[in-house]
Formats: sequence, structure tokens, C-alpha cells
Amino acid sequence: MHAKDILIDGYGRIQEEVHAAVDGLGPEELNHRPSADANSIAWLVWHLTRVQDDHIADVAGLDQVWLAQDWAKRFDLGLPQRDFGYGHDSAQVAKVRVDSPDLLTGYYDAVHEQTLEFLRGLTAKDFERIVDEGWDPPVSLGVRLVSVLSDDLQHVGQAAYVRGLLQSAAA
Repeated sequence: MHAKDILIDGYGRIQEEVHAAVDGLGPEELNHRPSADANSIAWLVWHLTRVQDDHIADVAGLDQVWLAQDWAKRFDLGLPQRDFGYGHDSAQVAKVRVDSPDLLTGYYDAVHEQTLEFLRGLTAKDFERIVDEGWDPPVSLGVRLVSVLSDDLQHVGQAAYVRGLLQSAAA
């Protein structure tokens, strides 16, 4: 098995978990924040998708799906167009509201497809390419791809946890 195949599998798991975290939820559940400063399921899924979109587009030399496919307009969040949630305060988190899980999964699926297209074209040598000189040591493509995978899995796990909190409160 090649490294790209392992990453394709890993990113596929994110997609499965994104759908599991949001499917069947209404606006109240998607936008619920367990405490005043906590993240909602909507924010968590939007953020992990924005991170993947931003970071993969950057290393692939592609346009972000968020902008190229008008997802920024569809979400209409009142945030800067290139915002992906890093460092959001409570007021910014509150701006990320959705009416339907389909908006979140539609955007995620579009980003996922662009990610897979990029991953399928990689060779073993590509993983060594330095993509960020701002760190010591500099970040290779392989490290960046694993970093995004890790971050996304953590956030989708948080979204699943919030869903579990909601379900246990309703029981």
C-alpha cells in the first residue's frame, strides 16, 4: 500500500464521520452550543472543512472550493471570505449558523472530492516537497497532509461528542 492510499483512506474516514455527525439534525441541534463559549456542531464541521479546503488548495496550487464553487455565498456568514475559523472568539463562532445538514455535507463533499483528486495524483517523491518554510524544521507535504487529517479527525470527533450530549439530554 502506498502512502497516498493510506491518506485517501484516512480522508475518507473524515467524510464518513462528518455525515454521521450531522445527518438528521435540525437547525437547533446543528447550531446548539453546549455552553456560551463552546463550539456548535455547525461551527466544528464548517471549520474542519474550511481548514481542509484552505490547506489542500494551498499545497495543490488550486482555488479553494469555498470561493470557486460559491460556498461562501451559500453560507453567507458575515465573515471575511478567506476566514477558516482559526482563533475565532465566541462572537465569531456564533456567526456560523446553518439551517440544514445538507449545506455542511455538500460543502464537505465538494472539498473531499478536490482533496481526493489531488491525493490520487501524488508520487512518493511529492511527499518530501517542502510546503511551509515558516517552521523549524520546514513542513513537508507529507507532514502537512497528516496534520490536516489529524486536525479534521479531532474536530469531527468533537462534533460527534456534541451530538451525543444533545441526544443524551433529549433521552
